[in-house]
Amino acid sequence: MADSKNDLTAPANHFLPENTLLLNAMTEGVYGFDLAGNAVFINPAAEQMTGWKSEELIGKNIHDCHHHSHADGSHYPQHDCPIYRTLHDAIPRQVSDDVFWRKDGSSFPVYYSSTPVYHQQKLVGVIAIFRDVSMQKHTEQSLRQALAQVQALSERLASENQYLLTELQGQQGALGLSGNSQPIKQLIQQINLVANTDSTVLICGENGTGKELVARSLHRLSHRKDQPMVSVNCAAFSSALLESELFGHEKGAFTGATTRRKGRFELAHNGTLFLDEIAELSLSAQSKLLRVIQEQSFERVGSSETIHVNIRLIAATHHDLAARVEQGLFRMDLYYRLNVFPISVPPLRERREDIPQLVSDLTASLSKKLGKKITKVSSKGLQNLQQYSWPGNVRELQNLIEREIILSTHGQLSFHTLPATVTSPQATGALTMAQAEAAHIVSVLNMTHWRISGPQGAAAMLDMPASTLRSRMKKLAITR
Repeated sequence: MADSKNDLTAPANHFLPENTLLLNAMTEGVYGFDLAGNAVFINPAAEQMTGWKSEELIGKNIHDCHHHSHADGSHYPQHDCPIYRTLHDAIPRQVSDDVFWRKDGSSFPVYYSSTPVYHQQKLVGVIAIFRDVSMQKHTEQSLRQALAQVQALSERLASENQYLLTELQGQQGALGLSGNSQPIKQLIQQINLVANTDSTVLICGENGTGKELVARSLHRLSHRKDQPMVSVNCAAFSSALLESELFGHEKGAFTGATTRRKGRFELAHNGTLFLDEIAELSLSAQSKLLRVIQEQSFERVGSSETIHVNIRLIAATHHDLAARVEQGLFRMDLYYRLNVFPISVPPLRERREDIPQLVSDLTASLSKKLGKKITKVSSKGLQNLQQYSWPGNVRELQNLIEREIILSTHGQLSFHTLPATVTSPQATGALTMAQAEAAHIVSVLNMTHWRISGPQGAAAMLDMPASTLRSRMKKLAITR
């Protein structure tokens, strides 16, 4: 090669013999162009790849033969061709997303470079070196398809894992519906009536009564029981994150969205979606939820593609939604969409006769979970349990039993560490309103481990702002 400035050839209209031998031996296709863009050299590899013989193209404009159209068949102007642009500005270029056309009219994907050719410091032409990358493109496409399948499978497994976890939790949780009281019989009757329909159900009840257990029972008794039940606690996410949680997002849709993610609606396709604490939805999220309920379709955050789903919707709240509609906090049209079949879950204080059965079932289940053998519950302890008002309902009872099992060392539950309000009215006399309020607040605080704010805090359970609860605690001199 003549000098250090890409002097690969002699004058552009012919190649030195030694260079010709080298270029003919290359497995990549090689074209040499003069300053007019006409072919002055074509090696055998180029002939084999394109189907054009050297004598057919020498002296002709190669762009008109191989580069006249894009891959989609649209016109490819010569002035846009990277090879011919190098002829004018002497800037080397590399292209990996183009095609060349064969003599028979077919095309193949190519990777090529265009390099200026100098002779005695003067630009005399361009050399283009290309190779057929059909195999690489096919491999890349196969890899992309495989990655898409892996991602879809991963999302499906995540959905099924969530479904299985929900089912495992539900095996114990369903115990919260144990009992033979009239309120629980009416509840079970309602569940059986609506379970095998696709009607939307609105479950209302105090915190801890077992609203999610009712939702699980509805799903297990439905024709969708073999599909996932996906749960969302609407109070656990900020307004900004809830939309992504419900509808999913595309990669780059917002800061931190490093991958595409399916939303809960998509994961619940053909199954059941349970929206707990639905009253906590922002008005903006309520509007989007209304559209999904009406049309069974939505778009992921950051995407314009419409996704269609087939879901059965179950919602739950401890709030009076009708009152929130009057206050302007909940959309009336969404309320009527959700309130197709309302189910009210009774608080534990209204079915005290179920407490012995609940204690028996929960003790057996929790003993197995904790690896302890509990054989007896003291009659005095059971009597105390039935005298308590249970502001935390079945959840509070379950937590209390679990704590007693942990503390038990002799196989019997005596319930010596009951909440402060579990005392006999005859022994303590009547309480003042302030005393009763303080006792109730302390009971709830004990149940939440003195956590005041947050979705699982005492303020949420008491249905009041955290600031109000702190003010009441200060006024009533409640301290830990």
